[in-house]
Amino acid sequence: MNKQIIAFLFSFLFLGGIFNYNANAQKSKVSKTAVITGQQDREYWSNLLYKMASPVILNLANSTLKKNMPIEKNSDYGLNAEKVTYLEAVGRTMAGVAPWLALPDDNTKEGKMRKELRTALLKGIANGVDPSNPDYLNFRTENQPIVDAAYMAQAFLRAPKALWEPLDSVTKKRVAEEFKALRTRTGAYNNWLLFAGINEAFLMSIGEQADPVRLQYAQKKITEWYVGDGWYSDGPSFSLDYYNSYVIHPMLVDFYKVLATKDKVKEEDYALALKRMIRYSEFTERFISPEGTYPAFGRSSTYRTAAFQALGQVALMEKLPEYIKPAQVRCAISAVMHRMYDQCNNFDSNGWLVLGFCGSQPLIADVYTSTGSLYMATLGFLPLGLPADNQFWTDPASDWTSKKAWSSQPFKKDYHVEY
Repeated sequence: MNKQIIAFLFSFLFLGGIFNYNANAQKSKVSKTAVITGQQDREYWSNLLYKMASPVILNLANSTLKKNMPIEKNSDYGLNAEKVTYLEAVGRTMAGVAPWLALPDDNTKEGKMRKELRTALLKGIANGVDPSNPDYLNFRTENQPIVDAAYMAQAFLRAPKALWEPLDSVTKKRVAEEFKALRTRTGAYNNWLLFAGINEAFLMSIGEQADPVRLQYAQKKITEWYVGDGWYSDGPSFSLDYYNSYVIHPMLVDFYKVLATKDKVKEEDYALALKRMIRYSEFTERFISPEGTYPAFGRSSTYRTAAFQALGQVALMEKLPEYIKPAQVRCAISAVMHRMYDQCNNFDSNGWLVLGFCGSQPLIADVYTSTGSLYMATLGFLPLGLPADNQFWTDPASDWTSKKAWSSQPFKKDYHVEY
C-alpha cells in the first residue's frame, strides 16, 4: 500500500471520526480523576500494573495459575485454549513488567510491590518450566507458544539482571530447552517471523547456539516490509491496526540490539530500526485525543493499552523527539489509563482481565483471543522502568499534541520522513 492511500485512510479515520466524540461529557468525567503531579501519576500507574499483573504472577508462583485463571473466549475462538492461554498470560505479563521489576529495591509502597512481584515471578518461571509442576507451561505443542515465548524472551532481554541471572542453573537449562523445542513448528508469514527470530536471539544472548535461518529470515523480511514514514506492513499486505506497536517496532528494536551486540548486524541497522520506531511513536502520541480516548480500529483491540508500547519504549529509552516532552507522554498515557480503567470495568470479581476494549465486550474478541491474550495490556506500562526521579515523572504536567491542537495552542506540524 502506498503512502497516499495510507494518508487518505488516516485522514478519514481521524478527521472524520476520532474527535467527533461527546467531548464535553467525557471531559467532565475525566476531570474528576485527573492527577496533577508526576508522583501521583506514577502511584496510579504502579498500582494499576500491580492489579493487572499480580493474579498471573502470584498464581504462577503458587502453582495455581491453571487452577484459578478463567478461560474466557468468543464463540468463534479457533485455538486449543487450555494448551496456549496460560503461556500467553505469563509471557505477555513478563514483557510488560520487566522494566519496572528491574529497578532496585526500596522501602516505598511501590518498591515493596516490585519486590513481591519479582520474587514471585522468579519462583513462577521455575514452576513454569518444571514438567512435574501443575503449572508447567506448554512450549511443546501448538503454534501459538512461538508468540508467547517471544514475549518471555523479550522480558529476559529487557531485565536480564532481575529476571534471568537470578534463576538457578536447572531452571535456566530448562528454559533454554523449552525455547529450542519451538523449532519444530512455524507460524504465519507476517510478524510471526519476528517472534521466531527473537526467540533465537534470546538463546544467542545466553550463550546457546541460535538458528541462523530464523535470525536471517526475520531480519530480511521485516526490513522488506517497511512501507515508509515509520510504518511496517504486517506481512506482504498492509493492515491498518496497532501491530506496529503491539509487536513490530519494540520487538524489532530489541531483536536488532542483540544482533548488533553479537556483531550479526551493523550498528547503523539497529540505529535505523530505532529511528523508525521513534517516528512511529510520534503518530501514537497524536492518536490520543484531548479526552484520553484513541480509535479502536484494527485487529486485537482487546489488547487495550498495548497500543502504546512503542511510545512507552521510546520514552523508556529516553529517545523521544525534541518536541515531545516526557511529561506530555506521561500525561497523555495517564489520560488513556484513567479513561479506560477508571470508567470501564475491565476486571472480573477476582481481578482477571475480561474480553473487551472498554469493559466486557466479548463480541470484539478475535478468533485467537482468550483470557491469557489480554495481558498484552501490560506492555503499555514500560515507562515505569524509569526511576521516580527521572524527568518523565518529575516534570510538571504538560498537554500532549492533540490537546494543544484542539485548544488553539501552537503545536508542531507533521510531515512524512524518508528514512
